[in-house]
Amino acid sequence: MNYVQIVMLGLIAGVTILLGMPVGRLRNLGPSVRLLLSAISVGVLLFLVWDVLTHAWEPIDAALADVQGASTIALDGAVFVVGLGGGLVGLAVAERRLRAARGADLEPRHLATLIAAGIGVHNFAEGLAIGQSAASGALDLAVVLVVGFALHNATEGFGIVAPLAGESERPTWPFLLVLALIGGGPTVVGAALGAIVVSDLLSIMFLTLAGGSIIYVIVQLVGSMSKARRPELIAAGGFVGLVAGFATDAVLTAAGA
Repeated sequence: MNYVQIVMLGLIAGVTILLGMPVGRLRNLGPSVRLLLSAISVGVLLFLVWDVLTHAWEPIDAALADVQGASTIALDGAVFVVGLGGGLVGLAVAERRLRAARGADLEPRHLATLIAAGIGVHNFAEGLAIGQSAASGALDLAVVLVVGFALHNATEGFGIVAPLAGESERPTWPFLLVLALIGGGPTVVGAALGAIVVSDLLSIMFLTLAGGSIIYVIVQLVGSMSKARRPELIAAGGFVGLVAGFATDAVLTAAGA
């Protein structure tokens, strides 16, 4: 498989994020429906946190199990901690600057942009996995990864735009395309880089950055939803989102990836 074909695999995996974008333009939604959509988004994001941090920890776990050199374990562990903290602090700084620039709380479109940024870092790491698998000759694995990540991205697109659904000002299609580019575009970049660079440290860094940033977004969403005082609706939506995340992940597990 040549380099262009590998990059195209990344494009196929990332472009499905567009499927969730139209949800952001839904109108005439009651408060309960809007709250439910946001809660489902939180469920999807919770799954992503579990997914990215599990994969980020795997090289460290393997090194500990094989009793590899202390320096390798220490370096991988340090990158894990720095990436996780960087994701959390990075989005906190970005949000503070947005608030300072506006002099008010974040609007739904700004929150959607933060979610897209966190998911974009996660998708860069997924692109790395696709590129590394294809470049190493494991084409069957690469194809399975593309299918699984494409399904993930379809649900992630919904997670990005859920805060926009039902808002009085309908987001424009160009704005939704920008969100899709921020969230899904890094999959292509990751595949392009993964085809020429194989690095556990790079994967750990971007996976933990994604994990930290998504955790921060979840905190913001939950804080906003809690004002509605509908815990049963929030719990139900979170459950649906989690199930959707694990259902798409089942494709990869069933295929042995």
